[in-house]
Amino acid sequence: MKRIIFSAVLLIIAYASMAQKFAFVDSDYILKKIPSYKAAQEQLDKLSAQFQKEIELKYADVDKLYQDYQAEKVLLTDEMRKKREDDIVQKERLVKDLQMKYFGKDGMIFKKREELVKPIQDQVNNAIKELANEGGYAVIFDSAASLNMLYTNPRYDKSDEVLQKLGYN
Repeated sequence: MKRIIFSAVLLIIAYASMAQKFAFVDSDYILKKIPSYKAAQEQLDKLSAQFQKEIELKYADVDKLYQDYQAEKVLLTDEMRKKREDDIVQKERLVKDLQMKYFGKDGMIFKKREELVKPIQDQVNNAIKELANEGGYAVIFDSAASLNMLYTNPRYDKSDEVLQKLGYN
């Protein structure tokens, strides 16, 4: 009796897995093959480095003000000390605000990435959806994402087909 139930369960599992088609793509591989994505990424890296350099220079200025203050602190009156401390804190706050303006959640780098990279990612996603519909796939996994795939059969890798749909060889 147990054998019959066990066989029936195995048969149901086998049937269910055959009824669904699965595939995977590597979105990193796909994006690296698209020249416009590489150009966008280089532009973002350049802009990010420029902003980072500006922030570092401003922090260096704040640090210099602090060091000067520390050296002259004993010579200053309480009122002068308070004013210099407030100036240093204010300048540091301005630098942190600028850093958030550039690199924050809705900062300039985020917006530039949305402008440059999102249209390319949308094209890739549309090509994957089209491939899924044409191939009758129930699920297409992304092996580049945090999804743990311990083994993947290269036969089911549809990354090159997505590139072909996008017009890249």
